[in-house]
Amino acid sequence: MAVKIKTKYGIIDISNSVIATVVGGAATSIYGIVGMASRNQIRDNLNDILKRENYSRGVVVRQTDNGVKIEVNIIVSYGTKISEVCRNVQDKVKYNLETMLGVTTDEVTVIVQGVKVLGD
Repeated sequence: MAVKIKTKYGIIDISNSVIATVVGGAATSIYGIVGMASRNQIRDNLNDILKRENYSRGVVVRQTDNGVKIEVNIIVSYGTKISEVCRNVQDKVKYNLETMLGVTTDEVTVIVQGVKVLGD
């Protein structure tokens, strides 16, 4: 499924994988985020941090009448305030979607899949 944007020149289709890549890039740029996690770790058999090409496994995009609803699965670094990190992810994802793609978001849900201690 894709998001369709109507302009005076025609229709623009933005696929969910593009939205997932933008969301994953926005989320991983936040201080305190170790990386993206798979939304279904048992099925995907992944306990590792997702790389850029697999961000769509950690992001769920649902279309609504007014825009999209986003679900982001992240791994947070130990010692950071989880509520602040999640709020920053929500703000950055919403901002990036609106400025880069012109897609409005109704809801950004952040799910913390784990906490990782970063080695020296």
